[in-house]
Amino acid sequence: MSTPQHLHLSAALDGAGWHPAARHRPGADPRPFTLDHWAGQALTAEAALLDFVTVEDPLSRAPGPGEELDRSLGHTLHRLDALTLAGALAARTEHLGIIPTVVFNTARPAPIAKAVATLDHLSAGRAGVRTQLSPTKPIPLETLFLPEVQEQLRKSFDRAAELVRVVRALWDGVTDEQALHELAPGRFTARDGIPGEWLLDPDPSTAPRPPQGHPVVFTLAHISVPWRYGAQVADVVSITPHGVEDVRTAVAEIRAEQQAVERAGQTVHVFADVLVHLDAEPGAARARRERLDAALGTEHTSDALVFAGTPAELADLLQEWQQAGLTGYRLRPATTAHDLPALGTGLVPELQRRGAYRTGYAEETLRERLGLGTAP
Repeated sequence: MSTPQHLHLSAALDGAGWHPAARHRPGADPRPFTLDHWAGQALTAEAALLDFVTVEDPLSRAPGPGEELDRSLGHTLHRLDALTLAGALAARTEHLGIIPTVVFNTARPAPIAKAVATLDHLSAGRAGVRTQLSPTKPIPLETLFLPEVQEQLRKSFDRAAELVRVVRALWDGVTDEQALHELAPGRFTARDGIPGEWLLDPDPSTAPRPPQGHPVVFTLAHISVPWRYGAQVADVVSITPHGVEDVRTAVAEIRAEQQAVERAGQTVHVFADVLVHLDAEPGAARARRERLDAALGTEHTSDALVFAGTPAELADLLQEWQQAGLTGYRLRPATTAHDLPALGTGLVPELQRRGAYRTGYAEETLRERLGLGTAP
């Protein structure tokens, strides 16, 4: 019988947890904006031997006319800056990868390249960036697949792909304007005055080349357009399947696009996001989820699969989906006070017993840990 391949595990940190009622339950940290709160989560993830954590920083949207901010659903207009927070977490940890979210809607390449390169230096090669596109207004599901909506999505993700390519070039020390212009035709304001949305400082201040060469690029992708974007430019693409057939469909499309853009020889991880309620006793996680839903006043649903069960049941699911082509997972703790520690005390030991997870940190950089090799 062959030895199962080791899974990669990461966690998505977001305040009190991914269930909207988490912040109102006993055990929730009453000081969610302090460094101790966030550092405690990072150290818990490091004790669990996770590959990395992501730090959320989505584009906040103020209520429109006639709308109200529904705090019972976890909506908030107040978040810490993910890049700043990531630097603080890097100083409190030794091995854990730190991947802050950067919203790409209006982002420009030079500030991103410098900030993430700085984080890579401060963390001694443990940095990454999660690229995110957040709609300025909700897209109703019934209109999502209309041709005009899909075309707008394609344009947005094409811009994001060009931005990533330019950021990678800046990490490589490319300063030639013509070379950068060719990576993103029409995006830069040219010397002849033709306007573009990105500017190149004629005498830029840049960080030294990152220790990893290229810090890890992570993206979350729900449907075909962002799947293809991830295959084109990301190192880790996390999908949101609700069953094994969803996994097979997404993995097949990502691998096909990877080959089409001549990245077939490069490692591109396909993860899945799973929101987890985790307890050792059978039935306890489901009962706890029901209490959280009762506090919310409705059943909580998510873009990702919502799992409630034991570590053994979750390990079964992760390994089943692994067989369909996944290489890892980004787990979203329903409550960080309970479910994040449960990853280290329950899930990881279960996977270790099965020979499916590491027993310690070995590699020095995040790229090495993910088997990405040296950046070109």
